[in-house]
Amino acid sequence: MMLLIVVTSCNSDKSKGSQEEVAVYQCPMQCEGDKTYTENVTCPICKMDLKQVDAQVKKSEASDEISGESIFNLTSKWNTEEGKEIQLEDLKGKTLVMVMIYTSCKAACPRLVADMRNIEAKIPKERLQNLNFVLVSIDPTVDTPKRLKDFAIENVMDDEHWTFLQGTESGVREFANVLSVKYKEISPIDFSHSNIISVFNSEGELIHQQEGLGVDNKETVEAIIQLTQ
Repeated sequence: MMLLIVVTSCNSDKSKGSQEEVAVYQCPMQCEGDKTYTENVTCPICKMDLKQVDAQVKKSEASDEISGESIFNLTSKWNTEEGKEIQLEDLKGKTLVMVMIYTSCKAACPRLVADMRNIEAKIPKERLQNLNFVLVSIDPTVDTPKRLKDFAIENVMDDEHWTFLQGTESGVREFANVLSVKYKEISPIDFSHSNIISVFNSEGELIHQQEGLGVDNKETVEAIIQLTQ
């Protein structure tokens, strides 16, 4: 939960309880705990854009019960493969299995897609309704919603429990930093990147990560099954 910052004026009458609210800024992931800033800069730890915090916003966030560790604190906007604009908080309520890829990749990404499909195959079918497999593009310029839709159909990943996301370059970088995913453009059509599959609970809190290609996914599957019970 974020810290509520209220600064009283030097001329305030305490008996009347008058207070002056001052806008402050804080990292959505609270990398520095409750530390806030009076200028809208970036977090020195995760490099994410700070989020403005004031009394009204904080009260609303507290009632929504979103923890400081939740990815639902991120306010970036995303387009799905269906062309719908969402925020990550719109995914709240289901266990999330997330990976970052790009559709023109010919090396690691096809393996990551196969790993996601392999995980899906090991989940009891009745649990899939409580799951959302999310693939986030690290190449938002090329991976338009239409291209992501075509990719989903080609790879038989067009069921309701699959979601593809295209964001802005800053939004993608911010999200990658949260997941500790590293990526770098090495040519106009090629990226080097981490190979990490992340599992989040229904509140958007990171529970488990699987790193590598074609690795044993037993612990990942067990984590998902436990979360969808």
